[in-house]
Amino acid sequence: MSELDKGITREGEGFQGRSWNILGQTYFPKATCDSTFAFETNSDPGQFVPVHVHPTQDEFILVLDGVLDLKLDGVWTQAKAGDLVRMPRGIPHGYFNKSDKPARALFWVSPARKLEALFNALDNLTDIPRVIQLSAEHEVDFLPPEASA
Repeated sequence: MSELDKGITREGEGFQGRSWNILGQTYFPKATCDSTFAFETNSDPGQFVPVHVHPTQDEFILVLDGVLDLKLDGVWTQAKAGDLVRMPRGIPHGYFNKSDKPARALFWVSPARKLEALFNALDNLTDIPRVIQLSAEHEVDFLPPEASA
């Protein structure tokens, strides 16, 4: 069992100096242990993560900068800087930067499960069918494209 390391992960940096390029978005791991996994995302205008489900994790988003359009359980909504989004396990959700400015957010899941391993596998991967396959193998299930419309 991994325990949470004490300390500070600085702004613009990842835990232990790590970062990932996931389909053009920069992700920084901020903290990781068995009970939780936290990461920062940086989304340029037009970037998104399509609607998907975490069947084994609750997920949260704290928007730090900008605006994210979210599809939560089939309903469109927006989260702005300072807003906290709560997504219980099993609820379909996706996020989209539909604005003309970058967005930055702190995400975390509980428990951590396989999400960090998924991000390690997805780093610099551009083959979408492989991204979907690896995601399913790591307990993230993408819905058909029409779910994100």
